[in-house]
Amino acid sequence: MSISLNVYLVTDGNGREAVEFYQKAFGAEVLALQTFGDGPSDPNHPIPPEAKDRIMHASLQIGSSVLMLSDTFPGMPYTVGNHVTVTVNTDTADEAKAIFNQLQDGGEVKMPIQETFWSPAYGSVVDKFGVQFQISATPGQS
Repeated sequence: MSISLNVYLVTDGNGREAVEFYQKAFGAEVLALQTFGDGPSDPNHPIPPEAKDRIMHASLQIGSSVLMLSDTFPGMPYTVGNHVTVTVNTDTADEAKAIFNQLQDGGEVKMPIQETFWSPAYGSVVDKFGVQFQISATPGQS
């Protein structure tokens, strides 16, 4: 049996910025990016102009994982919370530090990236979109 886990993030109208930010931070490949305006039109449920450019769905390939993202539809509630933590594991401390440094741009460092007993480079940061990340290099790697 093959199982893969993906993280799905919800943003509040800044989804395109988030896609570009994560693409740069992780060197990701954008697999899909559709806006609400790209969807089929329905005269009974027209898409309001303020929704047309919001991201309906985006997928980014990051190594062997996929990060998915969408914006809220205008008028839908949006709550930033700390109930989702994304763990990012890298092969080397240098990779972990590079990703951490990108994610801290505009965000808040919870634990500076440093050597721990389980990793040569571990840190925790909440990025500028309110998403909490734990960055860790695989033990034994430098």
